[in-house]
Amino acid sequence: MACRFLRGMGKPGLILLSVAVLTLAGLPAHAAPQRPDSMAALGDSITRAFNACGFYVDCPAVSWSTGFSGLVDSHYRRILRRNPDIEGRAFNDARSGATVADLGRQAQLAVEQQVDYVTILIGANDACAPTEEGMTPVSEFEDQLRTGMSTLRTGLPEAALLVVSVPDIKRLWKIGKDNADARAAWAAGRICQSMLADPLSEAEEVEARRDRVRQRVIEYNDALQRACNGTPNCRFDGNVVFEYDFELQNVSAWDYFHPNLSGQRIIAELTYRDRF
Repeated sequence: MACRFLRGMGKPGLILLSVAVLTLAGLPAHAAPQRPDSMAALGDSITRAFNACGFYVDCPAVSWSTGFSGLVDSHYRRILRRNPDIEGRAFNDARSGATVADLGRQAQLAVEQQVDYVTILIGANDACAPTEEGMTPVSEFEDQLRTGMSTLRTGLPEAALLVVSVPDIKRLWKIGKDNADARAAWAAGRICQSMLADPLSEAEEVEARRDRVRQRVIEYNDALQRACNGTPNCRFDGNVVFEYDFELQNVSAWDYFHPNLSGQRIIAELTYRDRF
């Protein structure tokens, strides 16, 4: 009888039946997100792959997001394998040194490019200030973040968005503090002194400073998640990048701060997770 019933159904009836079955099974009635034909990456030097292929230069070819080199299986390359239409349409709009204050400008570029998919990884430079006092206040961080997200929501209402958590910079201190080359690089470059100043100190006030800087990163990530939750078609990474226990071998040996090739690969793997 069931077979006769189905044979007698027209196409609209079959569609309604499919939706009903999915609903009853507790599954979403919508298909997986459509694979994008274009994408843009917003963020800072991590997304520009700074120091990942050369000495103190941007290396966007190996970016975890839009990189086209086979050395890193980026989001772009993963999508390209399934959708050839995206070829040559991956824009790296990130800027080395950028803080969240630059997100609105970058978002406008993505809008002008009319992309289908946007990745956002920003906030490390807001915490990595010359001093603890120089870190971006959380309220200011959130206001600037929402400005950028509003630009994307208005200008690209159908685009899929991915917001990635800021890495745990205290983890960087932990794995590098006993390495003389890392300490020398941090001191010579005045790198992330809010966290990395006095790396061997065990003084109570220095330990407390490191914990406060780490807490600021946690608060930034909370703001990133809230902003994403309030934006249609947005997915937050669930803090997988923040929580990942990266090692010194995943960091550039030139500055002991930025992800190297293996670090870029790890970010790509952690954040893609069969997105499309």
